[in-house]
Amino acid sequence: MPGLYSDQPPKSICLLRLSAIGDITHMLPVVATLKTCWPDTKITWIIGSVEHSLVKSISGIDFIVFSKKNGLSELSSLKQKLAGRHFDLLLMMQVSLRANLISLIINAHHKIGYDKARSRDFHNLFINHSIDGPSRVHVLDTFFQFLEKIGISDRKMDWLLKSSESDLEFSQSLVPDNPTVIINACSSARKNNWRNWPIESYAAVINFLSQHNYQVVLTGGPSSQEVDYSNQISATCKTKPINLVGKTSLPQLFAIMQRALCLIAPDTGPAHMGTAAGIPVIGLYASSNPERTGPYNSQHILVNCYPAALEKYNHNTADNVSWGARVRHPDVMNLITVDDVIDRLTHCLGITLGD
Repeated sequence: MPGLYSDQPPKSICLLRLSAIGDITHMLPVVATLKTCWPDTKITWIIGSVEHSLVKSISGIDFIVFSKKNGLSELSSLKQKLAGRHFDLLLMMQVSLRANLISLIINAHHKIGYDKARSRDFHNLFINHSIDGPSRVHVLDTFFQFLEKIGISDRKMDWLLKSSESDLEFSQSLVPDNPTVIINACSSARKNNWRNWPIESYAAVINFLSQHNYQVVLTGGPSSQEVDYSNQISATCKTKPINLVGKTSLPQLFAIMQRALCLIAPDTGPAHMGTAAGIPVIGLYASSNPERTGPYNSQHILVNCYPAALEKYNHNTADNVSWGARVRHPDVMNLITVDDVIDRLTHCLGITLGD
């Protein structure tokens, strides 16, 4: 089926994707493809304020920042920013009530959103076209279905992020020039969000890496949960890692990742920043489906205990649950063993056991 703009590219396009860090990172190859295939099309991206801090240096994009913490007043502010503007095309790439409300004040001829299988919160009432294609695919592949809908079948797998000189200098000042592995230990703090691996397990991996002369850097956000967790990991280790949790901005974290050999992380946004930085990511997955949300270029080295978790705690299989089904049990991450992670590290870093 031909795309909406198979013959003539539109003059203007608006992307609506506010959050989160992982999904914003998944958006970047889509943006790179748009810029390559439609170089004369003006691209506007409505994005969250935290997420904007990561991507703001990308050229050729008109970013409109939406600060979610301001509540309904931010809708009024956005309406003023969009006054008098018309877009040929809106790609509504977020399913939420907030995104629905925002779409009402975006003047666009075509509004493309998700199909029924991936829709909720009355999303279908706010669009006039929906994407096609299989629904049980990675989030990044889903985003590319938006481009297929409008007539672009090519892919430019470029994550577009570049570190500034100041961020590179910052990373060099904190992380010595030694073989480095980053551990971003925490996922987001939400109710029943059991995606963090045990403290003792992280400590055992850090001890293993230290024995093989690898420098370990702990990274993460400034929340009290992440700071406390990292402090407990550090206190449990025989050799203390460099603890940068809560001490970096997102661009600074990205610059640090570019200096590392690999990253270990659960299902969290920085795991996908690692992909953008071009390093292998040993993802730790039991609570969520890595085929949907795992680090895109590292599916072959992540630890996937999701099928075992579904069977043990949900008494089900991946074929019989929704594609985004979660396993919500406080012990679910215990299914991932220290040996699982060390096995991935030995392959990723070329470590010979017994050395």
